[in-house]
Amino acid sequence: MAIATDARTTVVPSSEALPDVLPTERLTASAMPVPELRAELRRIDDLRNVGSVVLAWVHALATIGAAVWIGHPVAYGAAFVLMGPVFARFAIIAHEAAHKLLFTDKRMNDEIGRWLLAYPAFVPMEAYRRGHFAHHKDEFGPNEPDMNLYEGYPITRASFVRKLRRDATGSSGWKNLKGLLSAFRAPLARPMAARIAVAQVPLVVAAVVLGRWWLYPLLWLGPWLTTWRVINRLRSIAEHGGMIRSKDRRLTTHNVRQSWLARFWLVPLNTGWHLAHHVDMGVPWRNLPALHAELEAAGWVTADITYPSYRALWRALSARPAAELNPA
Repeated sequence: MAIATDARTTVVPSSEALPDVLPTERLTASAMPVPELRAELRRIDDLRNVGSVVLAWVHALATIGAAVWIGHPVAYGAAFVLMGPVFARFAIIAHEAAHKLLFTDKRMNDEIGRWLLAYPAFVPMEAYRRGHFAHHKDEFGPNEPDMNLYEGYPITRASFVRKLRRDATGSSGWKNLKGLLSAFRAPLARPMAARIAVAQVPLVVAAVVLGRWWLYPLLWLGPWLTTWRVINRLRSIAEHGGMIRSKDRRLTTHNVRQSWLARFWLVPLNTGWHLAHHVDMGVPWRNLPALHAELEAAGWVTADITYPSYRALWRALSARPAAELNPA
């Protein structure tokens, strides 16, 4: 792929890699679908989305249940790791609800998004929605809520490893949990923290009823603090790490070729088609591959701005020479 200069110092695509091919009959100058196509791509499939919510919980309960049924320490260790992708699915479907794209009935969208997805996964939905819309309005702008996740890349390999180590050992997760706990002391934030706490009660009760109270800290809270943090960072930087503020979404958002393995561990529910999502955030997750195909067919997304795998992108994001940061 083509980038601005040396892959060790930037991951921003070069101008030569960004063909000026818009508008077309199907895409506007900003790459948005034209109204007729947009109406088709923005259709929400309520029934199938009910199934997606149910399957997210089935995935969680099956992962924990299999470990309990097998009853071996190795099974519990495997379940601990495999709960990371479970939280990824909860987060992505909650993200869909935050965009008001989960169900056509907006009350149903918000109630299910909050109580069955966001709150059990420790996500303060209302605050997340506000911040996330600011992210979409102006990536890398002055109100970007996730700048700490994206800026400064590429970094050195050593720095990259340190970040992942903090995630894997629970240091990053503990900071997030402390933030939720401290919200109980703030009058404005307390109701949200209380709702998240209430959503944890059925999970704790279920573990106690099963006679295994430790299942909650081991296979719910623990993975959220650790394995989910690793997945969340790897996915986040693969979306926007090292990019720049621009009206051209090809300069704000990476494009990565999708694989089944990545879609299980890292980017479920089509979230890997993230450039298409930022082109039109009103397109539901089921239709993002179709929008991406339109962007490719128009010649707006090309091989020059497409990483062949997430590993290739992570290598580029962690390729900064240490000498540049610590000159002799």
